[in-house]
Amino acid sequence: MHRRSTVLPFQFGSPLLVVLLAGMAGMLVPGILPAAEPAFTARVIDPHPGEICYGVTLADVDGDAQSDIVVVTENAVLWYRNPAAADGAWQKRTVIRDQTPRDNVCIAPLDIDRDGKVDFALGASWPKTGSLHWITRNQSLDEPWKVHDLGPLFSTHRMRFADILGTNSPQLVVSPLNAAADRPGVDLTAFTIPVSPATDRWPATVVNRQLNRMHNHAHADVDGDGNIDTLTASREGVHLLRHVDGNFTTAPLATGIAGATPDAGGAGEIRLGTLASGRAFLVTVEPMHGTAIAVYHPSAEGPSAPWRRQVIDDGYARGHALAVVDVDGDGADEIIFGSSDPSSVEGHGPTLAVYRANADGSNWTRTVVDAGGVTVEDLVAADLTGDGNPDIVAVGRATHNVKLYVNTLPPRTPRP
Repeated sequence: MHRRSTVLPFQFGSPLLVVLLAGMAGMLVPGILPAAEPAFTARVIDPHPGEICYGVTLADVDGDAQSDIVVVTENAVLWYRNPAAADGAWQKRTVIRDQTPRDNVCIAPLDIDRDGKVDFALGASWPKTGSLHWITRNQSLDEPWKVHDLGPLFSTHRMRFADILGTNSPQLVVSPLNAAADRPGVDLTAFTIPVSPATDRWPATVVNRQLNRMHNHAHADVDGDGNIDTLTASREGVHLLRHVDGNFTTAPLATGIAGATPDAGGAGEIRLGTLASGRAFLVTVEPMHGTAIAVYHPSAEGPSAPWRRQVIDDGYARGHALAVVDVDGDGADEIIFGSSDPSSVEGHGPTLAVYRANADGSNWTRTVVDAGGVTVEDLVAADLTGDGNPDIVAVGRATHNVKLYVNTLPPRTPRP
């Protein structure tokens, strides 16, 4: 029997992601902002952890019930201990360095060996052959962590843990970027964690082999049946993959942006959020490394039918990161977006920005959080200071840095 997920329809099962910030605000279309303007204070956590900060995630590394910042660079995985205070010092420590094939490109936290302490899955050898690993701590957090090799997966690019097979335990779901020369698409693969993950083979289930240039994927119970589905962003657009009676079905939700060539079209980033009306929306960056932010609204015919496209902004260069979360406490998710390159369109790059919608999502407004202080390669958001408000962490490519944006709105949760 399939597990009945506790994830609500049209909501991600991952921890609360978020953001927003004060700064230069530009009205793109008429809209109503029902909540107070968010305000953030920016802090540099690390000015140069590596040549490229490929990814960032959050995890309670030291077991103190506080989320720590974990950053992936070309040859290292680093973690920054949460001081549990907005103005405290984030202590930097090394997880691994020069222990995997260069470059490390993606990471996902989970207690893989079931010892009650967080471990990490890691994708490396980018953009070469692609390799998968998982890493677990040594006797002390002051020692380098142990690296376990899971084997190659060509063009490994993004990974997340989710129970898409309905087994009551999450699988490691990996989306490669490019297909091998003899394949029509990438091997989107779910790896099952065995009883003894350090010694046993991780069984692999190929979810789809027909989609290419898959820059990212996401997981949610999209159709409300209690099972976790997969959303993909590729050069073919946006697709919904469902596990039904032991097999995966693939439904095209949108073609994304049209391109002069196949690789210049489709979508690159994808997230799912909820409007104040309770209605779901999808947000994408189009095409891969693209210029446009598009919002999709579900069809009245159901979540597997094509969704209606709405471009809410355009003119960016190398859009590369998305998150959705209720930044301001008004009950609706905002869109957090990051781009990394200069743009010929004024105010559009490099940019960290937040978009807020009116109740039905017909109108969106933009607030610029950071204009050039971080060339965003990846971002994540959650409450890192214990006040109930989500904060933002963004990592840079050309700027090589890690920045924290502390949400300074009135606390939602009283501090102890």
